[in-house]
This record gives sequence, structure tokens and C-alpha cells, in this order.
Amino acid sequence: MSSSRHMCKTALSIALGLGLMAAFPAAQAANNDGSVSGHTRAGAVVTVTNPETGLTRTITADRNGNYRFPFLPVGRYTITASKDGQAVAPARNVTVALGTTTSVDIGSVRATNLSAISVTSSVLPVIDVSSTESATIVSRAELARLPVDQNVASVALLAPGVVKGNSNFGGISFGGSSVAENAFYVNGLNVTDFYNRNGFSEAPFAFYDQFQVKTGGYSVEFGRTTGGVVNAVARSGTNEFHAGTEITMEPSSWHSKADDHYTPDGRRYITASRDTESLIKTNVWASGPIVKDKLFFFAMYEARGNTPRNTNDAGTTITDNRSGTGFWGTTIDWNITDKNTLSLMAFSDKNHNAGDVYAYDFDTDTRGKKTNRIFTDTGGRNWALTWTSYLTNDLSMKLMVGRNERESFTRSQLDLACNVVAASSALLDINDPGVPLGCTTSSTVYKRNDVRKQGRADFEWTLGDHLLRFGYDHENNTSDYARHYAGPGAYYYNVYAATAGATIPNGATLPAGYEGYVRARRYEIAGTFTTIDSAYYLEDNWQITPNLVLNAGLRNDSFDNQDAAGHSYIKMDRQIAPRLGFSWDMHGDGSTKLFGNLGRYYLPVANVINIKQAGGLLDERTYYAFDGWEIKTLDGTQYAVPGLGPQLGNVDTSQGNGTVGDLRSEVDRSMDPVYQDEAILGFQQMLDASWSWGVSGTYRRLHNAIDDMDITATAQCGPAGAIGWVMANPGKKVTVWGDTNCDGAPDGYVTVDTSKEGWAMYDANGNYLGQRGWVKPKRTYAALEFQLNRAWDEKWAFNASYVMSWNRGNAEGPVNSDTNFDDTGRTENFDDPWVNYGGDGFLPNDRRHQLKLRGTYALTPHWQIGGDLDVHSGGPITGFGVGNPFDKRNYHSYYICVQNCESPVSEDRVYVHSPRGKYGRLPWTYTLGASLSYLRPFNGGNLRVKLSVYNLLDQQRTVQVDQDLQTDISSSTNPTFLRPLGFQSPRFAQLTVAVDF
Repeated sequence: MSSSRHMCKTALSIALGLGLMAAFPAAQAANNDGSVSGHTRAGAVVTVTNPETGLTRTITADRNGNYRFPFLPVGRYTITASKDGQAVAPARNVTVALGTTTSVDIGSVRATNLSAISVTSSVLPVIDVSSTESATIVSRAELARLPVDQNVASVALLAPGVVKGNSNFGGISFGGSSVAENAFYVNGLNVTDFYNRNGFSEAPFAFYDQFQVKTGGYSVEFGRTTGGVVNAVARSGTNEFHAGTEITMEPSSWHSKADDHYTPDGRRYITASRDTESLIKTNVWASGPIVKDKLFFFAMYEARGNTPRNTNDAGTTITDNRSGTGFWGTTIDWNITDKNTLSLMAFSDKNHNAGDVYAYDFDTDTRGKKTNRIFTDTGGRNWALTWTSYLTNDLSMKLMVGRNERESFTRSQLDLACNVVAASSALLDINDPGVPLGCTTSSTVYKRNDVRKQGRADFEWTLGDHLLRFGYDHENNTSDYARHYAGPGAYYYNVYAATAGATIPNGATLPAGYEGYVRARRYEIAGTFTTIDSAYYLEDNWQITPNLVLNAGLRNDSFDNQDAAGHSYIKMDRQIAPRLGFSWDMHGDGSTKLFGNLGRYYLPVANVINIKQAGGLLDERTYYAFDGWEIKTLDGTQYAVPGLGPQLGNVDTSQGNGTVGDLRSEVDRSMDPVYQDEAILGFQQMLDASWSWGVSGTYRRLHNAIDDMDITATAQCGPAGAIGWVMANPGKKVTVWGDTNCDGAPDGYVTVDTSKEGWAMYDANGNYLGQRGWVKPKRTYAALEFQLNRAWDEKWAFNASYVMSWNRGNAEGPVNSDTNFDDTGRTENFDDPWVNYGGDGFLPNDRRHQLKLRGTYALTPHWQIGGDLDVHSGGPITGFGVGNPFDKRNYHSYYICVQNCESPVSEDRVYVHSPRGKYGRLPWTYTLGASLSYLRPFNGGNLRVKLSVYNLLDQQRTVQVDQDLQTDISSSTNPTFLRPLGFQSPRFAQLTVAVDF
């Protein structure tokens, strides 16, 4: 190489210090810290020091000059190297980011290697030539410059391929997965909701330092997810005392009104224009040394006042809510020695809400008497204690124990006196009583306490060109649960429209003279249930050549779901998850990277299955003809209850009769877990000191489902061997306790190949026709992703991503968002073979096109503007039917009855297939956010004032419609089919004033 070319390469190395994080040798850092590695002279003594905390660690480079500092708290460091008492090069500055490995070459090792860059930029993305995963890091400093709403989900939505879930039960979808497949961590503590897996414990923004959003390819350290990972680390103290306060205000007058929605004949079916929300949060914090260079604290308290007001859709009640419980959080860090540290993170997100319910007349905007008060308690206390130790020059250890609590407790003053009454829009279209339905809006008396006890051990061991990472992870997840409907008899009354002769869900026929039917439902369950999840992992990061890294790992998961007595009833172990990745530093200078990843990921069974499958669930449904509305009065307020005509058919307890059966008959003893295979191939390149771009392709394939199936026949005994509801893998062989000799009594294990048998078929006269099996679940996701990035240089920053993807199959995952079924792992998708038959197509989370832009521009040293734009195409619209052309089953299906539908002879009915996505797609949505910030340093402190406007254009486009084309077996279609039900949130503004000292 010529000397001029050598000098150019060296100059470029220095320039890229504004934004490049290259790693050498390769490894993915632990989940609440980062690492530094690189090259220097063989045998040199390398020291890394955090000048803000005094944390100092020293190791000796090996005979090849390699060194590595794992488990470093995020922050800024100075690194030096010396040999024989002489410095081998000037000291370097380096920034350690969450979950990344930053490399610094000290001394003239390879002048062309850009790993020698001192990284000072906190803005991502940059190129990390060690990493084989797809991840986005967002710092607190970057969030302060952008119009990002103050919740973790909004941060995750900045990453490519992440979209919002169904508007009814929320959540976020990563790479085509359902909202119930993700994992969330704070300082290594898993805070994911393990009851239903849709949600997590959350702290205020000001508590966090950095976020890492992993969308694929993550290492074997992470598991129990087939979606994505949001990994956050909390702030900590330094040698300097700092304090501050931050006030966030969202007055109700800064919220645009939501639209009311009307039927074609002018009846209002969604009432939202008088809903309001007012929020104010006052956050105070302090940090500093308890003992200089040794012991530090960070502490925060946030007082919150939230007062949303909501009307019901009929406009007959209005509820004033008040939520005001404060948040507290802290971190304590102890540098015991240069080789040992101890850290504590703790926070409480407890919240109490009281809602006062009043009678209301929307037309006259008149508030009546107070009718009820509803109380809701959520959240809990959380903590994690972490010990980090450099055992030897090459071996390091991190031990963590923690606890995560989540409470959910709902009750009201009318729980003893009033049942809930609800009616379908189609019924109200033809018979609206004009007064509130029922005398309470609180449907359920519900109390649940979830407690996760977590422990894990992580190790790193350097052996020449190999970096071994291994560890153990254990969680004990316990749910204490009790639930029943409010009111006398604990009944919930639903009223549905139907025509005479229609076949209703329990198979009965609606008699002449009635325009609808009533379902009276009792739903009761209680108990304490535990799941134990544990895993071992081993990973080898092999530096094959100076430019090529191979990452190979294995994770062994085990899941043990237990009943109320503590007995295992779903137990799956030896779930071997291999992960294999590579990263090629193509030019040897860290500027261009080609990487790939193959991996397998397992999903645990949510605790809701323990409770409802092994907890004596009573789900009793009794059907009556609807005999008009009865108007009653409570405390001077009128309300309507359905008149109950003749009972229709038998009482249905097929979903749960209140007893715990023989679990050997209810769970497949050889059940396979749910897992997903993933392949990623990507390319990244630095264009200059500030700009980088990348492209990647991702393919995911989900294998298996665990769901409840109604096995009504066996190969040995036909219908006489019916087993009932079984948790199993649809479309695979199922082994349960059953009747082996056809005498009507279970006496041994039987195997049913549910790909071709297990469902008894009958003709209209009750003659047995044979058996049918289930289709196997399928879900694939293929995506092509482009990114363009410009690092922040105190003037401007920019990020753009575009994802084109295809998400198709016959199973969304453990929840069904298109039919609003969020009981994770107990969907209706595989209840019988016909529910899912013919259901292959584009899935609810299919968003063919996604464009995301965000950036900041400094107008002057004191004024900044920020923007965030999210554009994506809508999901598919399906017309779901009831019944099928193969037997008399009356349930959700992909078939529509078009002729002879009222015939009592099921063979006479004529059906047509109604495939997924037949009715087009939801509209594109455009969500634009903007912010204006004012920054002013003053003597001893800084002032930041930011005004953010979310959904600046006040787009309220439809994001959900009624997809029930038919709701019973009849010749009529559902009059509310395609009616808009969910919409973008209206525009609102938020003012944040922060003063730091």
C-alpha cells in the first residue's frame, strides 16, 4: 500500500469517530451493559476508566495483542495501554452503548483498521462489525430531540418492521408476529406480562438511559420470544451531584376531538367527540456520589395526574376518571473493587384509578345522577440486584436476582346489584331502548397478582480467537387469580340480532316472532398457578480471520406450566435453539459489513392456560329468545335489560363446566413447543463520516401452535371414544388419556393423528359419517428492509427506513386480532377443523409497505425542530362466516351460507368460500409528529422546553372494521359488516419543561 493511501485510510479512521462503533473480536454484549475490545501490543497492560464514576478495570493483552472488557455499564470511558511502563499510544475516549461491543485498537496495530476509532457519538445507527443481529439503539438524548410519545411502545415503533397491533387490545407486532410474542427487559429484569404476554411493566421516560430494540437475530442470551425484544437500561449516578425536574403537560384543550360515527340511517354507533383527557406529570430526580469513586445513587419520583373522561357509545353514560398514584425509582451502584461491582435497580409503577359513572344525555349534553364508581389498581414493585466480577484476566461473571410484580384489580360499587348488558350494533340498529343498557358499565370483578422471581448467571471466557459466553436463566412465574361477572347470578347478558329460522351458536333455531336472541353467560374461576421457565445457553464467537467472525450458539429452554396443586400438566424441555451468524468486515476497515444469521426461537405457554385449562373454569352459556327491552329504574335512573323469551337449546358448558378434569385427558403428553425459524442476510456501509446505509432480507417461519381442540372421536372407538377439549398441537399426533377398549371409560393412553382424524362428522339425521382432521398451522414472514442514516453532529440527524413485507398463513399466533380474541393460546382458531379450513392468506399484521422517517435540525444553538413520520399500508379485510358445507357445526369459519340457510337439514345448505383478504384492505395511515425545542444553558444548569404535536394532520383513518360477514347461519348478512370500529388517535400536543442542575 502506498504511503498516501495509508494516510488517507488513517484520516478516514479519525473522521468516522463521529459515528462508527466497530467491534473486534466479535461478541454481542450482555443485556444491561456493553463491552470494549480491540488490539494493542502483545502483553500490554490495558486500563479502562469511567471518569464520571471512577470505575477502573485493568487487564493484560494476550500474546496476539487482543484484549476485552465485558460487562461495562453504559457510559463514556477513557482507555490506555502501556508496556514496560511506557504508553504505547495516546489515551482514547470511547462510548459504551447498550448491548453493543465497541472496539478500540491502541498503537500501530493495523493502520487501515477503522476499529481504532474513538467513538463519541451517541446517535445510532452505526456499523458494528461484530454484530449479527438486527437492532436499533435509541438514547435518552435522541428522544429529547424527537416528537416521540412518552411510552416504551412508541420507542419500539421507531424500529423498522414494528407496527401497532389491533386497536381493541393494543400491543405491538414485530416482523409479522402477534402482539403476544415479545419480551421486555429493564436492567436485565424481564418485565414482560407472563399471564397473557401482551404488555409489560413500565417506568417514565426520564428513568431510562438507553433502549435497544431487537427485531431479529438476537443471541442465545435472549429467549422466550418469537417476536421482538425491547431492552432498556436505567440511569445511574456519577461523581458529580446532579438534580432536575421535568413537567409534562397535556391539557384537554390540546387534544383534538375524536369523531363520532353514524350508520347510513343516521344512528350514532360510536360516541367519542366528548371524550377528553388531561394529563400533568411532575418529575423530580437527583443523582450523585454517596462515596466518591465507589458508591453512587440515582433517585426519581414522579407525581402523575390523569383525568380522562369517556362516554359510552350510546351516549347514555359518562365516566370521570382520576388516576394519581406516583412513580418512584432508583439505582444504586457500588464499585466494590476494580474487579467487582454491585448494582441495584428498583421501581414501582403502581397506579390507582377511580371512575365515577353518571347518567348522561348526549343530545342535550346533560349529566344526570352518579350511578356507580369503578376502581382499578395496576402495576407493582420491581427490583433487580446484579453482581459483576472479573474473576481472571480472561473470565468474567455476572449474577442477577430480581422480582417483577403486576397487579390487576377491578371492582365497582354495583358489583352485587347489577348485571352488565351489551347489544350488537345490528340489534341496536333495529331496537334501541333509548336508555343505558344495564345499570353498570363494570362487567367483571377481577383480581390478579402476577409475581416473577428471576435469577440468572452469565459468563464470558476468552480463549485465544474464541470468546465463549454461557449462562443459566431461571424464572418462577406465579399468578394468583380470581374472576367472575358482576351482578345477581354473575351473568353477563349479550343481545344479538337474528332472523327467524336462523341457527344460533349452540345449534338451536330462533323461532318465528323474534328479532334476536340473548346469551346469558356465567364465567367464574379462581386459583394460584405457577409456571417455571429455565434455560441454559452456550455461545462461541470465533474470530476466524481478522475480518471474519462466526457466532455459533445453543440455547436449551424448558417450560413447566403447573396446576393449582403445583403439579406439572404442560411440561416441555430439551428445546434446543441453535443460532448461527457471521459478520464479514469486507474492507478490513470497519466501513462495510456483510452479515447473516440463522436461528430458532421458542415461545412459552402463557399462564392464562394454567388458569383456564387447569383451574376449574366455569363458562356456562344459556340462550333465550329476545323478548324486547324491559325498562327499570335504579336510584331514579332508567336502564334497560333484555326480556328473556323461551330458552333455546341446551345450556352450553363445553368451554368449562367448573370442575378440573383428569388433566391427562386434557393435555397432550408429548406436545411439541411453538417455535420459529429465522434467516437474515444484510449489508451495511458507511458512506462518509456521518452517513451510512444498509439493506437486509428477513424470512421467518412459525412451526406448531398450542391451542385447545375439541376431539370428538378416535380411530379406535369412533365417536364413542370422544375425549373433549385438549391442549395440543393441531394437525399433529396427540396422545392423551382416553378410552382404549371402547367401553365408555378412560383406561389408558390413546394417540389421535389430528392431521386426518379426531373430529366426528354427522349428517342432518345424526348418522355418523366418519372423521376429519385439522390443517396444520402456518405463518411466514418475508421482508426486504432499507435504511439510511445520518449521525447527529450538533446540527442535524436523520433516519429513514422502508420495509416491504409479506405476512401470510392460516394462524396469526397465540391471539386472533381480526376476531378480537386475546386469550393467549386459547383462540377459536382450532376449536374444530372447520374454523380454520380454507383460512390461508395474508394475516392481520401484514403491512405490505412501511415507511418511517425521523430527524432533528438545529435552527440555532438554542432552537431545534424534530419530526417523525410513520406511513404504512393497511391490513387485509376478511368476511368471516358461520358454519360450513361439511357438517352441521355452527361456528366461525371461512364459509358463507348463500342458499337454503334456514333449512334444518344441514346438507341442504349451500355455502361459498370466503377467503382471507377477499374484501380488500384497510386504508393507508399517515402519522406525522413534530416538535420545537428551546435550549438555554444557565449558570450551573440547563433549560429545555419542548412542544410536541402528535398526529399533526389529525388523521383519524380507519384501522379496524367489523369483519363478521355473517353472525349466524341464515340467508342474511350482518348489517354491520365492514362498519368502521377503530381509528387513529386524534391529534394532541404535549409541553415538556425540564431543568437540570
